[in-house]
Amino acid sequence: MKRHLTALSWPRLEEGALHVACPFCDALQEAPRLPEGDAAHCCRCGEMLYQNRPRSLARATAFSSAALIFMVLVHLFPSITVDAGSVRRELTILEAAAAMAREGNPLVAAAAVFFTVIAPMILVGGLLYVAAPLRFGIALPGAKAVTRWFQLCEPWSMLEVFLLGILVALLKLGAVGEIHLGAGLWALAGLVFCTAAAMPRIDRLELWDRLEIALHKDP
Repeated sequence: MKRHLTALSWPRLEEGALHVACPFCDALQEAPRLPEGDAAHCCRCGEMLYQNRPRSLARATAFSSAALIFMVLVHLFPSITVDAGSVRRELTILEAAAAMAREGNPLVAAAAVFFTVIAPMILVGGLLYVAAPLRFGIALPGAKAVTRWFQLCEPWSMLEVFLLGILVALLKLGAVGEIHLGAGLWALAGLVFCTAAAMPRIDRLELWDRLEIALHKDP
């Protein structure tokens, strides 16, 4: 039983106690080991410092894998189809960005590609690259750098804003012609859900601690 708790608990304390600053009141205090399901709270204000979420790596891996599948579907199928008289137009995210570039808005097109394609790909792909092998105590080459990159890209992933923009555009396009929702739009909704669910599965402190253990474990 002791071995089981040690395998699941964190942070791993080696030479001395690990200290954590409260994100609310900045009180510095010791960070004890936690079995899965428990949380550590600030001794001064009661704010939660970190939590050892049950099966966090497995859940993060599952949601990020599903998000990558949805991401492929988003770019394979059109999000909306507009029928205006004899004109029929189907658009994916990349086609919409290309159309904006042709209309003389290259910066807007580049921003759309970055916020809806590049940043989410780094975020979801990076999380899967780190979390999936870490379930078995393995850290792949460059795992630290990948972790930094996908955490930096987290605030820049704006898929939910893009989805809201599409819904607003649908209200305006309804006056132009008949609107059909494509599979790409439903895949985008699934992508937004899975991306939002993947990141909170792992506490940042827990992720880094597990990564350090995997990188420095004895061969």
